[in-house]
Amino acid sequence: MNSYLLLAGVVIAACVLLHRFAEKLPVPSLLIFIALGMFFGENGPLGIVFNEYAISENICSACLIVVMFYGGFGTNIRVARPVAARAFSLASIGVFLTAAFVGLFAHYALGLGWMESFLIGAVLSSTDAASVFNILRSQKMALKNHTDSLLELESGSNDPMSYLLTVVMVSLMTGEKISVPILFLQQMTFGALGGILVGWGAVLLLDRFDFSMAQGKTIFVFAVAIIAYALPNAVGGNGYLSVYLCGILMGNRYFPGKRDLVHFFDAVTGISQMMIFFLLGLLVTPVELPQALLPAILIMAFMTIVGRPLASAAVLLPFRSSLRQIGIVSWAGLRGVASIVFAIYVILHEVDMTYDIFNLVFCVVLLSLSLQGTLLPWVSKKLHMIDRKSDIQKTFNDYQEDTNISFIKIHVDADSGMVHKKLSTLSLPGGFLIVVIIRGEENIIPNGDTEVLPGDLLVAAAREFENRRNLYLYEINVDKSHKWIGKPLREIDAGKVLVVLVKRQEETIIPNGDTEIQRGDTLVLAKF
Repeated sequence: MNSYLLLAGVVIAACVLLHRFAEKLPVPSLLIFIALGMFFGENGPLGIVFNEYAISENICSACLIVVMFYGGFGTNIRVARPVAARAFSLASIGVFLTAAFVGLFAHYALGLGWMESFLIGAVLSSTDAASVFNILRSQKMALKNHTDSLLELESGSNDPMSYLLTVVMVSLMTGEKISVPILFLQQMTFGALGGILVGWGAVLLLDRFDFSMAQGKTIFVFAVAIIAYALPNAVGGNGYLSVYLCGILMGNRYFPGKRDLVHFFDAVTGISQMMIFFLLGLLVTPVELPQALLPAILIMAFMTIVGRPLASAAVLLPFRSSLRQIGIVSWAGLRGVASIVFAIYVILHEVDMTYDIFNLVFCVVLLSLSLQGTLLPWVSKKLHMIDRKSDIQKTFNDYQEDTNISFIKIHVDADSGMVHKKLSTLSLPGGFLIVVIIRGEENIIPNGDTEVLPGDLLVAAAREFENRRNLYLYEINVDKSHKWIGKPLREIDAGKVLVVLVKRQEETIIPNGDTEIQRGDTLVLAKF
């Protein structure tokens, strides 16, 4: 147990430290974490032997719940509405066709049995939301004709169909007696109802319940995501469909404190993605991969050149999509973590296979991320699908919650130079706007003729400082031995540090060059 905890701590720390470096590379950053896992793994320099498929499935499934919930939470349905029908058709019919085409290829080209061929197709039939989101956001790629929203919605919602097809094929190959229509109806009905009911109930509670506990809403929503997966799953429903729909329903409703949730899930989802790919790199045994490499290359080539394009065209042509849109949707069919999780599911059910399905799927995913993921920006440019007039962030719900506008308050004292002046006569900086005046119990929406009175509280809007990566704030306490005591700020050489605030007992001071530092002060410093 202790060794696993130590490994987990080292991995999370390494993932966080590598994240900023990985973002700058011309390849999908998630590949770095697969490489890191292989470095730690059995054939790497550290030689950690890790073959715990059951533990890996549990961890990856838990991380996938977070990724899928936040994928739904961040999907802006208002922006995606023009392409919603296409996206959901791709996520259902498109996944089924892709699985069928890959199954046919595996049977005729690789000589595998029908059942085994269609099982491979089912496992590989969904596109990876984490990889698609990662590339679109990191490359700031807005695509024409709402194609970015189409890809986000499709990749976020197609795992349930792939999972259902995998469950069906595993059941048939292990001799379990099932009714495919009943299983399909049960999975989809309970999954959809579970997601809608849990999401609706959560929004109702968030609107009406007062969370006195610090960050109570964040913890509550995290618990909701878990419930949205586990509850329908317990009665035979599709948990992945449920948690995704729950995320969509909650993400597209306003409730107080939503911005804090976005920041929390941004961090947790990022760590979840890193952990999944690291764990998969740790789980694989590289010396065994050459046995699966050739069939993986053939399947990957077929999916990229034939299977995915055929499925995309069959779904999108009836919607009169352009050939360019079909082309970019075809190329953006990245395989990822869900496929590997489903492959682990097959292994745990002891399905007899010609090839080790984990190694086969791992190679396909590695090839897909390396080739399709790396070349996606180039292909988008060649197909003239990049929309330079649009912002990719607008396709996500967190765009409206994380704007670059901040609000500050200004107390107007009787001796202030603003008193008895109209707003239009005040010398305010450009981009600085008084949006509300609070006067006693009255809230005033001002205009240029509004007069400022003593005791007013002005609420002003201004642009946030945007270069946050190169500046951060911290506090220091001035004790009796501090070398700055008794000195005005103008005489202090602080290097690349600026004193932006002085807290002195109950008083808060905005300092200037004449402000003298006293013992007991708390200084808020900005470091560049």
